Amino acid sequence: MELYKGKISVIMPAYNESGHIYRNIIETCGVFEKTKRCFEIIVVDDGSTDSTYMEAKKAECEVDNVKVVHYSMNNGKGNALKEGFKHATGDYVVFLDSDLDLHPSQLHRLFRVMRNNRADVVIGSKHHPKSVLEYPMTRKVISRVYAGALKVLFNLPLRDTQTGLKVFNYEVLERIFPKVLCKRYAYDLELLVNASHLGYRVAEAPVVLNFRRPRKWGRIGLNDLYLTGVDTLAIFYRMHILRYYDSIET
Repeated sequence: MELYKGKISVIMPAYNESGHIYRNIIETCGVFEKTKRCFEIIVVDDGSTDSTYMEAKKAECEVDNVKVVHYSMNNGKGNALKEGFKHATGDYVVFLDSDLDLHPSQLHRLFRVMRNNRADVVIGSKHHPKSVLEYPMTRKVISRVYAGALKVLFNLPLRDTQTGLKVFNYEVLERIFPKVLCKRYAYDLELLVNASHLGYRVAEAPVVLNFRRPRKWGRIGLNDLYLTGVDTLAIFYRMHILRYYDSIET
């Protein structure tokens, strides 16, 4: 992160993460404090039914540069990121999953890729040959199949779109977010398809992923897979049939 000057906004969406959200916010703040760079952490409680909000507010009261956004109804991770962006004031915006399966200490690698490739967007990629994964086989298979489908549908020059660690120039999200319709499942894809469509340079970086959830699928169920497919086809329809995204202001 020493590779760039300017402020960094970190958006951490959270849903029913009360068991570790306080600790993870504090840990993330510690990572950024060591960089001596200006930063803010925006935690978005996506309608949790446990004490996630109170635990996040506890962290907000104890450390600087943390803001907690809360709403009562669960609307999905994509919606949480969009809401968080409304509060972002940084030159760069980081998406960081609040479970810290992808630790923020590796963000320096994404910023290095951004600098070396003069990229506007850098995404962590599970399929990068240098990535190190502790990841259930079922999830690996699902991820590979989905990546293959995206190659056919959108011809994206990316091996992975769904990993929860990404860096954007603020301008990219400022232009694209107003046209993003996906709230839950394929919001990453909708953002990246449009970034590529608008001519922004998107690059991939290797990640270290330590899957901590006890269930082998994590929170993904068969219905989630089905709805992800529906969202993906809807994006294809809007992109190639309706030309809905062509109206994004230049």
